[in-house]
Amino acid sequence: MLLPNILLTSTPGVGKTTLGKELTSRSGLKYINVGDLAREGQLYDSYDEEYECPILDEDRVVDELENQMSEGGVIVDYHDCDFFPERWFHIVFVLQADNSVLYKRLETRGYNEKKLKDNIQCEIFQVLYEEALASYKEEIVHQLPSNKPENLEDNINQILKWIEQWIKDHSS
Repeated sequence: MLLPNILLTSTPGVGKTTLGKELTSRSGLKYINVGDLAREGQLYDSYDEEYECPILDEDRVVDELENQMSEGGVIVDYHDCDFFPERWFHIVFVLQADNSVLYKRLETRGYNEKKLKDNIQCEIFQVLYEEALASYKEEIVHQLPSNKPENLEDNINQILKWIEQWIKDHSS
């Protein structure tokens, strides 16, 4: 059976991983957290001292994911989306959170002041939504709120309905 590939993207701390893992448990699709994949495979170019994080080797990540993506049925979670091949995804969900909610989440993670400020600005200016629109067909890019537990359940139900419909539409 042909299954869709889904991209979950957002500013860090908005809820991609929580949503992705819950979707996987309810849909049976495979979940890939690109940050974990990069860590496990050491798919880095270098280290950013200012932001205190490794810099992804995007070409190696794409090479690592290519076979799984061509098979279908994958949910990809990452806070960047412009380096993935457009052909990989059938739908892109950009999660968004209110700045006050996001600030508390990132502060809890122990982000330094610059990293915290820059991520909040990224959310204010909808950088990832704009990046998604520039990288994929507009009709497959959708925004979802991610502020409270009810949003999570609503988003899961909405995406599960979409998956079910996509499978029906592509089963002939």
